[in-house]
Amino acid sequence: MTPRPSSSGSEPKKTTGKKTAGKETAKAAKKAVAKKAAAKKTAPQKTAPKKTAPKKTAPREESTGGSPETEVAVSPALDAGDRERLLAGTHHDPHAVLGGHRVPGGVAFRAFRPYALAVTVLCGELRVELHDDGDGFFSGLVPLSEVPLYRLLVTYEGTVQEVEDPYRFLPTLGELDLHLLGEGRHEQLWRALGAHPTTRDGVAGTRFAVWAPNARGVRVAGGFNFWDGTGHPMRSLGSTGVWELFLPGVGAGELYKFEITRPDGSRTFRADPLARRTEVPPATSSVVHASHYTWGDEEWLAHRADAPAHEAPMSVYEVHLPSWRPGLTYRELAEQLPAYVADLGFTHVELMPVAEHPFGGSWGYQVTGFYAPTARLGDPDDFKYLVDRLHRAGIGVLMDWVPAHFPRDDWALAEFDGRPLYEHSDPLRAAHPDWGTLEFDFGRREVRNFLVANAVYWCEEFHIDGLRVDAVASMLYLDYSREPGQWTPNEHGGRENLDAVAFLQEMNATLYRRVPGVVTVAEESTAWDGVTRATHHQGPSGFGGLGFGLKWNMGWMHDSLEYMSREPVHRKYHHGELTFSMVYAYSENYVLPISHDEVVHGKKSLVSKMPGDWWQQRANERAYLGYMWAHPGKQLLFMGQEFAQGAEWSEAHGPDWWLLDPEYGAAADHRGVRDLVRDLNTVYRATPALWRRDTHPSGFAWVVGDAAEDDVLAFLRLDADGTPLLAVSNFAPVVRSGYRLGVPDDVPAWHEVLNTDAARYGGGDVVTPDPVKPEAQGWHGRPASIRLTLPPLATVWLRPA
Repeated sequence: MTPRPSSSGSEPKKTTGKKTAGKETAKAAKKAVAKKAAAKKTAPQKTAPKKTAPKKTAPREESTGGSPETEVAVSPALDAGDRERLLAGTHHDPHAVLGGHRVPGGVAFRAFRPYALAVTVLCGELRVELHDDGDGFFSGLVPLSEVPLYRLLVTYEGTVQEVEDPYRFLPTLGELDLHLLGEGRHEQLWRALGAHPTTRDGVAGTRFAVWAPNARGVRVAGGFNFWDGTGHPMRSLGSTGVWELFLPGVGAGELYKFEITRPDGSRTFRADPLARRTEVPPATSSVVHASHYTWGDEEWLAHRADAPAHEAPMSVYEVHLPSWRPGLTYRELAEQLPAYVADLGFTHVELMPVAEHPFGGSWGYQVTGFYAPTARLGDPDDFKYLVDRLHRAGIGVLMDWVPAHFPRDDWALAEFDGRPLYEHSDPLRAAHPDWGTLEFDFGRREVRNFLVANAVYWCEEFHIDGLRVDAVASMLYLDYSREPGQWTPNEHGGRENLDAVAFLQEMNATLYRRVPGVVTVAEESTAWDGVTRATHHQGPSGFGGLGFGLKWNMGWMHDSLEYMSREPVHRKYHHGELTFSMVYAYSENYVLPISHDEVVHGKKSLVSKMPGDWWQQRANERAYLGYMWAHPGKQLLFMGQEFAQGAEWSEAHGPDWWLLDPEYGAAADHRGVRDLVRDLNTVYRATPALWRRDTHPSGFAWVVGDAAEDDVLAFLRLDADGTPLLAVSNFAPVVRSGYRLGVPDDVPAWHEVLNTDAARYGGGDVVTPDPVKPEAQGWHGRPASIRLTLPPLATVWLRPA
């Protein structure tokens, strides 16, 4: 009978003493030695007791009474059924028949060691060579009253190894772990499943655990057993679908996979879904990992929750780590990226997906190793070092997270144990119509647990400050990219994916509860109601909020870029593309994203979207960035756009850093745009009016939003105490002298704090160096007004002098 698991987090109670379970066992051992010597005289070729034919099945349960002298001995050899299932990889409980077990007549020792020539049990002075039962099975009966602590001496051709027996150890998962796994509520799932170097009963090794409820059997294969898992079958832990095995002597750095016997009897080798480290692609093995990293970001974490993200400054630099500086490792990036980002004044970086992925061209958006940072740039501790260095430089770290789908690679999650498991069992719900991938079954509690725990994992184990959740819209709608007949309505007859809604709510609620100061950001491109509303607040649609902290403002991005791409002579006809965003600006907590998606695949880089000659293109970009940084919402800018890279981004070679080389003739043009980005961030962070009330209508007021004929718009941003910042954009390629704007009458003078046309940015230097005093003449519905000279294709910021 398999021993009952201990409670979670505690070591199982030992059933033997320090050596051989006391004097009684010692006496029995001496008798066994004497019997062994006598046996040698009569049967010099065998050391194990003679087998009788036919073989008898050794009882599975330990004897509860009698002594070895009075019990009738039985053959310790395995019966044909157990042998067949172990050889076929379909045995659900190998620990019940392998190892040492009390049986009538003593203790039966059984070992399954394929390719071994001999196996001997070692217990103190006791040495008992087991009988070779064929096919790698060895057995022997020793007249002991209880199972002692023992080791095995295994003889192979050309070598002899003294090893621990994996099948003498109790389960490594306790009752609480199994209960939480069954409920789908194990918020630290990575601590229960996967591969973990540990010590059991004073023996160092690695415990393996994997969820595979449809498997007929699971074995561990790796470099430690020459990728033949035959001799290392795992045991099934009740109805949880979890298989477990502790392998002594296996440590950090070992490669492994799970060999799964499917329901149809076929076998498949699978990477560990909970692997915390992987081989470098295209290799696909999992790697046993033990972290030894010591963090140094205590001060950052202590103050991370001082203010909620939507009430704090946030300007984000989006980075694709493998191509930011191609060839650099995590640790080498840590020596350059924090200094670069800090110099430009960004508050955060957003890392495109870091989790392991087989195809670099997917940029990380088709994940196979959800719990492992990509090995292309180093090991998990190296990635921790990068995050730590960013924190110590005062920079928050957001990470793209992809819970919507996964690729079909036959060594990863797809039909993991022979049937749909992580994906939906309905093919219409499983296959993603756009990307050739599979969608998660968000309604299955174990799958939901896998993903919720994964979100917690990155924030708790790697100190990630926030997750930008990719492709939320594709999760929310059953008919996403599907034609009529290709989808089935929900139980209410609607198109909403109720399972995905519940998953996102649980993920957000769990993450915000567990990790102080974290922020989640939704890439959601529709008008779904309540993306950033609390999960317990029901909206007009009948749903509670999804619980995100922020949402990408895709509408603003599309409209504003469409406007900027037009020739100025046509812009007056499309003025609403810039002003419409304020109709819904406070419906959610927004991020304004100029991301990687907008500068690839024929969409052109940001500066190349702009019309006109090279001077006008740069002027348009500078004016646009000034408008963007002043608009309500947080800012996100993809790498390379901060210095007006003309070419689209390519993951193969990254940003065109050579454009900044002083030896390049036009380097000053690109450096000028980068200098503007630095100053935008500096003034932005020092001006609470630009971020304190980002999500409240009282933080914004139009000065003029309908000057379409002039291609001008102006608005005020207001701090909680009413302190204003005036932002004015002129998107026409002409200077507008004496342009009158209405302003509050309680500001004695206005001072220009930023002008995107300044010469140091590469502009024409139409600036206003002196303070501007209001006139008593009312304008734009305000009691006072000022007259400014507006530079062409430029944005100007003014603050009270």
